[in-house]
Amino acid sequence: MFVWIPLFPLLGVLANGLLGIRYFSRKTVQTIAVAAVGLSFLASAASTVQLLRSAETVLVRSLYTWIPASLVRLAGGGSGSFAVDLALRFDSLAAVMTLVVTGVGLLIHIYSIGYMANDKSYARFFTYLNLFTLAMLVLVLGANLAVMFIGWEGVGLCSYLLIGFWFSKDAAANAGKKAFITNRVGDFGFLMGIGLLVATIGTVDIAGISAAVGKGLVARGTATAAALFLFLGATGKSAQIPLYTWLPDAMEGPTPVSALIHAATMVTAGVYMVARMHVLFSFSGTALEVVAVTGAVTAVYAATMGLTQHDIKRVLAYSTISQIGYMFIGLGVGAYSAGIFHLLTHAFFKSLLFLAAGSVIHALSGEQDMRKMGGLRAHLPKTYPVFLVGALAISGIPGLSGFFSKDEILAAAFASGHTVVWALGLAGAGLTAFYMFRLIFLTFHGRERQESGERFHPHESPRVMTAPLQILAGFSVFAGFVGLPRGLGGGHWLGRFLESSTGAGELSLSGPTEILLMLLSAGVAVAGIWTAYVVYVRKEGRPAVHLTERLGGLYRLVAHKYYVDEFYGWAFVGGTMLLARFTSWLDARIIDGIVDGSAWLVRQLSSGSIVFDDVAVDGAVNGIGRAHRLLSRQLGRLQTGYVYNYALAIVIGLVILIAVAVTIF
Repeated sequence: MFVWIPLFPLLGVLANGLLGIRYFSRKTVQTIAVAAVGLSFLASAASTVQLLRSAETVLVRSLYTWIPASLVRLAGGGSGSFAVDLALRFDSLAAVMTLVVTGVGLLIHIYSIGYMANDKSYARFFTYLNLFTLAMLVLVLGANLAVMFIGWEGVGLCSYLLIGFWFSKDAAANAGKKAFITNRVGDFGFLMGIGLLVATIGTVDIAGISAAVGKGLVARGTATAAALFLFLGATGKSAQIPLYTWLPDAMEGPTPVSALIHAATMVTAGVYMVARMHVLFSFSGTALEVVAVTGAVTAVYAATMGLTQHDIKRVLAYSTISQIGYMFIGLGVGAYSAGIFHLLTHAFFKSLLFLAAGSVIHALSGEQDMRKMGGLRAHLPKTYPVFLVGALAISGIPGLSGFFSKDEILAAAFASGHTVVWALGLAGAGLTAFYMFRLIFLTFHGRERQESGERFHPHESPRVMTAPLQILAGFSVFAGFVGLPRGLGGGHWLGRFLESSTGAGELSLSGPTEILLMLLSAGVAVAGIWTAYVVYVRKEGRPAVHLTERLGGLYRLVAHKYYVDEFYGWAFVGGTMLLARFTSWLDARIIDGIVDGSAWLVRQLSSGSIVFDDVAVDGAVNGIGRAHRLLSRQLGRLQTGYVYNYALAIVIGLVILIAVAVTIF
């Protein structure tokens, strides 16, 4: 049945893409799009139930042979048979991912009915949403890296189409191009990793790679190189250092797109890929260390930028970069199930936060600057409580989903001896709580700061938008209980379910140590929230203003995102333009000069050859002809036709011969 999971979104793309734009009503378009994802979700749920009942832990279905078997020369000097099937794989990891993609995606599709109700490109938008879902499902279900790469590139294409959906706006068009180009850098690494594995073991099949590593056919250095190349691709898709700069600009797309990219699809692709290739990363060891350190640094680094942003969606964008960092911390310390657990809970509370932010923006007719909000709690009685639930969940307040998954990651980092990584994660948790409640207090509390005029009449969103928010809020509260640790009386069901796919085991912490770490994590989160309350509610933001003035250059550095965009613009964009101008000059002055000089020389040689031909060759030929005519004319005079003339000539010739003979002899 799992083969049907990507089929339904494909049918939705074909129906709305080929017919919906011209022939279908808006109601028909939305029905097809929502039904496609809904049926895919039901197929995912049914497949998961079948997997739980089955004795099999991995199901693989080959649809057809994509690349027929051929003999390839391997790097070690041997040879092997290389073939690629268009094959799908369903196991516990794929089950969790398909349920997240289709379940959260379904709620985002429903929400979009209200959010995009007045957009003129309604059918195009839902076609892109279905295509995005399809691409992510192909990535998740791919049984080999080649099929995964189809989905990998598909989500990259869809991000370009959806981020730049309102392409008449320069900012949106530029953001779409930025996302596409930045991801191409990471995708180069992904391709290099695939190529290295093909050259080493002659296969891209996930099971084949795991078997080759287990048999010792891959050297540790080769495994490290391949894993790091693959991880470069993950940093692009999952917006980690150094390829994170596209994600904040992705906010130019419609808010449902932001929720889909940040919660259920694109940014989780890199996390999923590392978890799927866990055998290769674990065997390398060094690659896992790189993953852990990159995740920890990114988590804190992005959190600091979230402190200074004023755009409500950009704050959430930087929080996404930070939270993905936590997932990579979990993967990097070997706690693969913890990383996937946080992916699961993050999908719920982050999609909730983005869609709730969209409800706020909808209420304010497009306004996104938190400095122009305030006091919206009374105007948005349905949006405010669910927004608060999402903020509490991401902050790691005990009892909510984000607490359990984040705490498991921090506990795994501590238990594995990565003390610095654990400390960075703990610091990031405090910063997260602070900037999220800075957002809550600036948006919903305090005095109203909206500008006067007809544009600002805050109003609650329609039911089609608020209902998905309430459902997501419920999951943001209760989803964490599927991974409830044994220290709190749970059985850690999710970890045991994923163990067959990720090889993840239980943490080796004692009960009291685990409880102490939980209390410390919760205390840091509460301290962050309390600090935000004091600064932005009690003192109405005055300490923040004073601190901004005192910090001066440091604040500007963080507010300008450490000038990384400017550096990339100067070093890479500017460098590319400089190279382009140099090659243009080289082409115009040197290459064209050589070509033009060659043409001039040929013309001169041609002119010389014409002169030589006219004067020398034609002159010689014509001269010979004229001499021949002159000689023939003179000789012609001897031919008179009279016998006596000929006789006279004979006599004269005879006399001459006699004279010569007498002279000689």
